[in-house]
Amino acid sequence: MTLEDRLLQLETRRHFFGRCGVGLGRLAFAGLLTDGALFGATAKPSNPMAPKSPHFPAKVKNVIYLFMAGGPSQLELFDYKPKLQEYDSKTAPESLLKGKRFAFMDSFTKDPPKLLGTRREFKRYGRSGLYVSELLPNIGSVADDIALLSGVSTDNFNHGPAKCFINTGSVRFGRPSIGAWVTYGIGSESEDLPGFVVLESGPRGPRGGAALWGSGFLPTAYQGVPFRSGGDPILDLSSPKGITERTQQQSLDAIRDLNLAKLAETGDPEITTRIAAYEMAYRMQTSGPELIDFSKESRKTLDMYGVEPGKSSYANNCLLARRLVERGVRFVQLYHTDWDHHADLGQPLDQVCREVDRPTAALLRDLKERGLLDHTLVIWGGEFGRTPMGEVRERNKAGRNHHIDAYTLFLAGGGIRAGQVVGGTDDLGFSPTERLHIHDLQATILHLLGLDHTRLTFQFQGRQFRLTDVGGQVIQKLLA
Repeated sequence: MTLEDRLLQLETRRHFFGRCGVGLGRLAFAGLLTDGALFGATAKPSNPMAPKSPHFPAKVKNVIYLFMAGGPSQLELFDYKPKLQEYDSKTAPESLLKGKRFAFMDSFTKDPPKLLGTRREFKRYGRSGLYVSELLPNIGSVADDIALLSGVSTDNFNHGPAKCFINTGSVRFGRPSIGAWVTYGIGSESEDLPGFVVLESGPRGPRGGAALWGSGFLPTAYQGVPFRSGGDPILDLSSPKGITERTQQQSLDAIRDLNLAKLAETGDPEITTRIAAYEMAYRMQTSGPELIDFSKESRKTLDMYGVEPGKSSYANNCLLARRLVERGVRFVQLYHTDWDHHADLGQPLDQVCREVDRPTAALLRDLKERGLLDHTLVIWGGEFGRTPMGEVRERNKAGRNHHIDAYTLFLAGGGIRAGQVVGGTDDLGFSPTERLHIHDLQATILHLLGLDHTRLTFQFQGRQFRLTDVGGQVIQKLLA
């Protein structure tokens, strides 16, 4: 065998197609250019976040997802159960627990668990007469603008997998998050801010971390971008001292040219994402600081939310969420932690409810007053609910264990028939009275955005994947 033959054997198909003058890489690159030019300074890759047409006319354009990480107790907040009060401290019947699995099973097998009636008062609010706990009086005051989704079931009773499931449709990490699916499906109307923004508050981040807002196997352009509510929204967004705007622009142009050359060689769509990210970061040097500058907000608005400018808080994040959708951001997700009340449904629950009650109601009012609620969907809820049986970890204190069979969320905004309870639970709040599953919620969110959850798919490793896997039905009773 000649030396030439050996060299030909070493040449792979990828190298061949990448290097040849009319290679697949260059053909793919041509498809990514908005002006059809293969080479030259005028070549511009298409923006992966550009708005796209939905499958059918949408009821809403934006989503604000208020995620209460840890599993709020629906029995202390929205699911009023007089019968549970009647059976308070009675041993839970064996038939109730047979065949069921819970987190921390040893706390239920050591001694037969006792039913726990809530220590909170409930009252009816608004014309709709929805029951809301004394812990959430401000949310109660906007009861006619929300719809309670009661008796929702999910698939896993541990925090990390359960958060993963409601956000990605799978208990396994690595799938695209709902915000990524939405921006992949219809892009974003904001040119100067990311299409999917994540805001965090509470003593720590949610279990599961960045995987909850990741893009999975979708292009990374669609992953959520965490923002801070003080200083630069994103770390290192400001230019270093001594770097002029001209120098920065020259650097960005050089980086862009190098990326374009690599894109022409390989056709890798991730390079398009990289180019778009640099351009977005440059624009955000102006739009970012303006976004978190609350100086133009009225004192009335700041007081309504309970905002403290410059402070990282749920209240500040709620106001930021309104400002983000106002600027065309497609999907905003707020994570607020510290809802995991195994040991004490007293002061710790009081505290976290105080943190979210006023700002949540203010967000709904503010969106409504500005005409934004008509085309914005607001979702409030956690990864699962809590059992009607008590859990005792400390003397003279009671909490509740994780419960995946029947919990409560609420929705508000465009396309939602407000002032109603959809679904329901039995007299003890243990089992649903009709089937409502997380995949149904996901299908409904996509439907309101004009997306058919069975058609929003992506081929990966030889299979078509979707957010709702092989399940999901639109919850028609929720829709206006």
